[in-house]
Amino acid sequence: RRLGAWICFADESGISLRPARARTWARRGTTPIVTVAGRGGRKLSLAGIVAYHAGHQPRIIYRTMVHRGRKGEPKGFGEDHFAKLLDAAHQHLNAPIVLLWDGLPAHKSAKMRALITARPWLRVYRLPGYAPELNPVENLWSSLKRSMANLAPGRTDDLLRVAKNRLKRMQYRPTLAYGFLATSGLAPP
Repeated sequence: RRLGAWICFADESGISLRPARARTWARRGTTPIVTVAGRGGRKLSLAGIVAYHAGHQPRIIYRTMVHRGRKGEPKGFGEDHFAKLLDAAHQHLNAPIVLLWDGLPAHKSAKMRALITARPWLRVYRLPGYAPELNPVENLWSSLKRSMANLAPGRTDDLLRVAKNRLKRMQYRPTLAYGFLATSGLAPP
């Protein structure tokens, strides 16, 4: 509070073309089958930040990356991608950031430590090992995936479009971000 900093939680997730099944139906005696276009290996990687500051609306900041299954293509967010996300968050929030995130190897690497050190406006703290219930961003991903249940997009671009649309809707609902914080057992700043 005395730093005037935003408290930010960060996490990453992924969504594949294979839909999460919420509910299906078929005639009695027939197994329901959902056909999905495309090959395996195609997915959408997501990195997000939920930011809180006393006296301000909470913010949801995210980045997406499509993995099309090509050789040599990054399969997820690396250190440089995280640094760009943090820079975008700093520019958007226009204040120092206190970041809390998990112990993903990319978060602890020497390269990431150097990138963090190069940003004087950033303080980083690690959440306890495997404690997703403490991270509000986990609730963001859960909400996103529930909203996309039974969706069987034909292409990765369709998956990206729908995910961005749903995340954009969440950005305009600050009560959702407060709900994500409340379900993690933390009190708003």
